[in-house]
Amino acid sequence: MTMNLTSNQTLKFLNISKTKQLFFQLSADELTHHAIENNEGTLADSGGLACKTGKFTGRSPKDRYIVLDQNTKSTVDWGKVNIGFDENEFDTLHQKMCHFLEDQKVYVRYAFAGADPNQRLNICVLTTSAWQNLFCYNMFIRPTEEELENFVPDFTILAVPEFMANPEIDGTAKENFTILNTTKKVILIGGTGYAGEIKKGVFSALNFLLPQKGILPMHCSANIGKSGDVALFFGLSGTGKTTLSADPDRSLIGDDEHGWTNDSVYNFEGGCYAKAINLSKENEPQIYGAIREGSIIENTTFIEGTNEVDFSDSSITENTRVSYPIHYIINAVEPSIGNIPKNIFFLTCDAFGVLPPISKLSTQQAIDYFKLGYTAKVAGTEMGVTEPQATFSACFGAAFMPLPVETYAGLLGEKIVNNDVNVWLINTGWTGGGYGVGERIKLKYTRAMIREVLEGDLAICKFQKHPIFGLMMPVYCHNVPTELLNPRQTWQSTDAYDTKANELLSLFNERIN
Repeated sequence: MTMNLTSNQTLKFLNISKTKQLFFQLSADELTHHAIENNEGTLADSGGLACKTGKFTGRSPKDRYIVLDQNTKSTVDWGKVNIGFDENEFDTLHQKMCHFLEDQKVYVRYAFAGADPNQRLNICVLTTSAWQNLFCYNMFIRPTEEELENFVPDFTILAVPEFMANPEIDGTAKENFTILNTTKKVILIGGTGYAGEIKKGVFSALNFLLPQKGILPMHCSANIGKSGDVALFFGLSGTGKTTLSADPDRSLIGDDEHGWTNDSVYNFEGGCYAKAINLSKENEPQIYGAIREGSIIENTTFIEGTNEVDFSDSSITENTRVSYPIHYIINAVEPSIGNIPKNIFFLTCDAFGVLPPISKLSTQQAIDYFKLGYTAKVAGTEMGVTEPQATFSACFGAAFMPLPVETYAGLLGEKIVNNDVNVWLINTGWTGGGYGVGERIKLKYTRAMIREVLEGDLAICKFQKHPIFGLMMPVYCHNVPTELLNPRQTWQSTDAYDTKANELLSLFNERIN
């Protein structure tokens, strides 16, 4: 569909008089065809569209802003994460972008953010590339024809990689930017082709709005068992959030963003955005099988002489990604809504090798570890990183949380207590020593521990208290070596273990206190 009444109304709503060419609500097949015709990507042999995001292969958190106005002045947790932006400079930049779009080919998409019809946000996304519009088709919830008839956007997103800001006059630090205006309900994204900025811009808006309604927005994946029991998986990138929630014995609610109401958990998105580095059919069959017609494969290369993706190649970035609609996962729940969670898993990749592979948390410990959002970078992942480095991101997603940490932590604590939820800390990192000395905890063991929790067996077993962290560790878990359950027993030197564990505990205490 190239033009209709709805798309013209959108342009009027945005104060755009015209565009070079306008395409409204194209199908996945049409967008794939446009992307190839526009030289935006190449078809892989799986049928997925292989694209490059350009200079930026990940988000640029230091170039993310929130408009500072009466609506945000006293509510947003301002600082290095939430950077204020002048409302007048926003208006000027917005006008410049709208004027820029008059000479561009523009793709318009209406979609929902939120599977719960009582809580969803109506969004309108304008992109200048077909592949980014396909990304939005995949990642947001797709309205029916009937729902489109009376669709009125609550939020509008302009994603224009070709538009560069002038830092000297536009108020930005660099040419690229993402700016959230909660009053005018507009998100501006320019100078970057990384599509993840679009989905996280909407996530940031939801994280600002929902706590005011008593809903906890969460950077987590979620799945549901045959008996209706829901499990949440919190974790920063690389900790296993998507992998561990993609369980063939359970149905997937969502892989990244959810809301927790008084009586349910619901997915914000209509698709998945999984890391693809070293992706294999053997280790992650559900994700691998979802890469077909309509999916997007970001920043990968082909095996020479073929159109077969080389998922082991990180020459462009370690942050290779695949995007696909959630129904590409065979056992996904639609609509993506589940009950109150029974179990919550906090995932951390501890490169120091001192945290237990699994431990049960008290409510206070759960709040503390939620505020910490701990994982660790390992040597070789970034320039200058030669030793494991502790990384903290409050709420396991500080970069997307506009409000004070206590707002989200307080809601979490209330919901844990009111619903008698079990919370577990899972270390998907190292044991027997830190990175370079010990070994990575095998995925099959992590899956076995989570399975024991979900089947109810681990909750009733005996526990022992960790002497340094005070965590409750199970003394036995089916299909897991007993010595693995207490990390102190896996080190050759218990003194060396105690020294490193106390170092990490000191870092924890510094941040909590």
